Amino acid sequence: MAEKAILFDATKCTACRGCQVACKQWNGNDEYIPTEPNGVKASNRGSYENPPDLSPSTWLKIRFTEVESGGRVRWLFTRQACMHCTDAACVRVCPNGSLYHNGLGFVEYNKDTCTGCGYCVDACPFQVPRSTRSLLTGIAKMDKCTLCTTQGLNRLDDGMEPACVKTCPPGALQFGNRDEMVAAGRERVGTLKTMGWSGANLYGENELNGLHVMYVLDDYPAVYGLPAAPRVEGVTRAWKNVIQPLGWAVGGLTIIGLGMNWLVARTNAKKEAK
Repeated sequence: MAEKAILFDATKCTACRGCQVACKQWNGNDEYIPTEPNGVKASNRGSYENPPDLSPSTWLKIRFTEVESGGRVRWLFTRQACMHCTDAACVRVCPNGSLYHNGLGFVEYNKDTCTGCGYCVDACPFQVPRSTRSLLTGIAKMDKCTLCTTQGLNRLDDGMEPACVKTCPPGALQFGNRDEMVAAGRERVGTLKTMGWSGANLYGENELNGLHVMYVLDDYPAVYGLPAAPRVEGVTRAWKNVIQPLGWAVGGLTIIGLGMNWLVARTNAKKEAK
């Protein structure tokens, strides 16, 4: 099965935020700006950008960045959501496999088995996952974009595009086979460079072994507030490859030790009974 991807062209985005609304509607999240303690407090901060950040019920938002160039100020618009990395830090650190890659290359998760440990929140180089703790049960859960593959709400299985792509008026979002999106992104970057945008680039083609949400940018990633060279930190690799397996081994030895202790105690008790 061919891997799929979203291509976001920041130069075409008008920040209408229709993608934000479509995401909330399709996934059954609240259709209003969430208020504390279950979301981000709504307030007038002197900006059109709202809500100010992602939350457990806001999986996608358009980020506004003001830059000055040639004595003029312009807005840069960035799609902020899960990047569905091939080398995903969240998948590496998840203790029980609640986060995993599906056949299309996207990072899915099983919310029912999520323990709310928060390791994915700390590990993500794009600072995407958000966690909340229920005031009623005290149980914490993580939430993020599933790229419309949530069980029972899977648009892709029904042959539809992700909701954000479907609703984008200026066509800033495309969806298709990843290799085709890479080709389209490269072509658009070439066009931008002929128009004088020397810093134009395709972000996500190779980062973290390839992202499944790629950006066409007319300037360098750092200008858009994106990490120029995102990476899985050494501690993340150590957690998944060394510390976590060691923990399982220690836990297993502990269980074996307790079992042997129980057997010895049971044997001694039988001897004393005789």
